[in-house]
Amino acid sequence: MRLSVFKNTVLLCVLIGISCGSKTKNDSVTKEAMLRQAQHDTNVVVGANRTELYLPLLKGKQVGVVANQTSVIFRAKNKYVHLVDSLLALNINVKKVFAPEHGFRGTADAGEEVKSSIDKTTGLPIVSLYGDNRKPKPEQLADLDVVVFDIQDVGVRFYTYLSTLHYVMEACAEAQIPVIVLDRPNPNGYYIDGPTLEPQNKSFIGMHPVPSVYGMSIGEYGKMINGEHWLQNGVKCDITIIPLKNYTHQTPYSLPIRPSPNLPNDQSIMLYPSLGLFEGTNINAGRGTEFQFQRYGAPFLNKEVFKFTYTPKPNFGAKHPKHENQLCFGEDLKGEARLGKLTLKWLIKAYNNATDKSLVFNTANFTRHAGTDKLQKQIEAGMTEDEIKATWQEDLEHFKTIRKKYLIYK
Repeated sequence: MRLSVFKNTVLLCVLIGISCGSKTKNDSVTKEAMLRQAQHDTNVVVGANRTELYLPLLKGKQVGVVANQTSVIFRAKNKYVHLVDSLLALNINVKKVFAPEHGFRGTADAGEEVKSSIDKTTGLPIVSLYGDNRKPKPEQLADLDVVVFDIQDVGVRFYTYLSTLHYVMEACAEAQIPVIVLDRPNPNGYYIDGPTLEPQNKSFIGMHPVPSVYGMSIGEYGKMINGEHWLQNGVKCDITIIPLKNYTHQTPYSLPIRPSPNLPNDQSIMLYPSLGLFEGTNINAGRGTEFQFQRYGAPFLNKEVFKFTYTPKPNFGAKHPKHENQLCFGEDLKGEARLGKLTLKWLIKAYNNATDKSLVFNTANFTRHAGTDKLQKQIEAGMTEDEIKATWQEDLEHFKTIRKKYLIYK
């Protein structure tokens, strides 16, 4: 039943009238605010582009799509069409869209409730999975035959799209509805690092016993959720992965669309595993500036040590950033070289040079991000980065053994 690549290329030509440039009128923000001018690796073919593999599975079905602004089919350099627009143009019966954190258009602040609505462009119902419910309700799935999941991940445990995948799989398993995951590259997929989440610290920003950086595509991760029986009551999802082409975990991959409002470029995504831990502290990690997750600072950091200063102000993705309109002393990391690891050096430096150390940690929130209460205690006890990372190694080796069972790519 496969359609040929040629046939789908012809079919996609009907999309020529759909805007894929930089001035889409219906967006609430300009595409310039959503796109980075980055070179997309044209050798990697994302799952969404492999239409010949999944269109036959959707023909004649009532389809739900889990999507946001990253759910696109690439056509040429910096040109794309949204998956939902493509499916509708190909006469696929899309009934509704499920939206994760930040919403269908990716404009909501981190943690901001997303309301269900009607999409102005397509007229489709948008069902929020970051509002009244994080898991699709049975009545929201009742008119569907299949659900397509296509969201760009960044490879960090405390990024909530993984939790959305979990709950979509769980709800669909309970309703006996198959899920098709259109796989996308993990820009941090070339290493594994960080503390492993302990079960007692499970939350929506970390649901599974995996390290902070787990080195898997979102499709591989979905296989692991199923295979490790992490879904409630041991249910198993009927899941199909549409794999990437020309991809390995060592393949550099630049994201041409912001995966969320405060990850604007490759540098922020590379630093996110390390600077994301500041989200569990009272230290600003660049929100409220144009260099999110490329700097950190706070008014209570020692200005004799930290000569770099900035003042967070409300902007796209941060209506009320930490230390809004206050001068912060900190460090500028926009020129930092590629790390290939999670580092604690900036967090330890900030703690050690706070004028009042009691102001640094927001303990409950930090534990949710770290996945363990040990890390804060280790930093407060004065342990070095090497000493702390040595305590992770046994868990990391155990995870690597589990991970190996679910890999699709080398």
